[in-house]
Amino acid sequence: MLSVMEVKKRLPKEFIENLYELHSPLVADKILAGMAGKRNTTLRVNTLKYNIQDLMRYFREINIKFERVNFYNDALIIKNANEKEIQKLEMYEKGYIYLQSLSSMVPPIVLEAKENESILDMASAPGSKTTQISAMMKNTGHIIANELDKIRCERLKFNVENQGVTNTEIINGYGEKLGDKYPENFDRVLLDTPCSGEGRFIAEIPGTYRNWSVRSVKELSKIQKKLIKSGYNALKPGGIMVYSTCTLNLEENENILRWALENLNLKMMDINLDIKGAIPAESLNTKFGIEKAIKILPTKETEGFFVAKLRKI
Repeated sequence: MLSVMEVKKRLPKEFIENLYELHSPLVADKILAGMAGKRNTTLRVNTLKYNIQDLMRYFREINIKFERVNFYNDALIIKNANEKEIQKLEMYEKGYIYLQSLSSMVPPIVLEAKENESILDMASAPGSKTTQISAMMKNTGHIIANELDKIRCERLKFNVENQGVTNTEIINGYGEKLGDKYPENFDRVLLDTPCSGEGRFIAEIPGTYRNWSVRSVKELSKIQKKLIKSGYNALKPGGIMVYSTCTLNLEENENILRWALENLNLKMMDINLDIKGAIPAESLNTKFGIEKAIKILPTKETEGFFVAKLRKI
């Protein structure tokens, strides 16, 4: 495990500067400590095919040690096996379980999709959240899962089929155009937007931060504004949108929300989840209630994530 000082030396200089500008030294140090080493393997049971009690019984039989997750009954933190070892299990191949970061499980929980509703997942691949939402809806209703990249779209199709999902239609196109294609069509919209991925940085793995730059953050924020407007247009009046990223900066998180709240008829909603390592978003201007969004800090168990819940008025 690297020291915070060593992590500072390895990660991009501008990222470190932005981090300490945005957060107190204590919080910034905590974030960097969460990027010092590899994270534990985490997964959820696919309730369309299996259940958590039988999974825990099976893991005890084959001596896989695990820990429960306080905010999600269907998730486990694996203590003595890595992803490759879990992938060799027959129940993984059959789609009984799904390897997924704990933070990635939060947006579908916050979305709270109900049975028989109409859902739009705007940037779906590889299907972690789509399949989780489908399981929460017990395969009822209708989900449209969109993905722009054709290769990633094939991976999405595979995961949807492997998990036994039957209520999902997969489409391949620009998320920015979905609002025009499906005006006021959906009860709920998930926009887990393409982002700079700062929450996934691991200092020991250069591939997690090699492509990061201030310029890419600015370019992504332009796309995110177009996507949130498109999602808003696709949402029914009174509908719920969840906006999430796996990044930590203002430009892609709080600033996008502020822009949306100033330009679209949206209202912030509370997120009532007790997640270890989560802090309120930066308020910027208290009249918008942006602090109701949450920022999940990177730890041994969680990737850094940002999650906001909005209602279309």
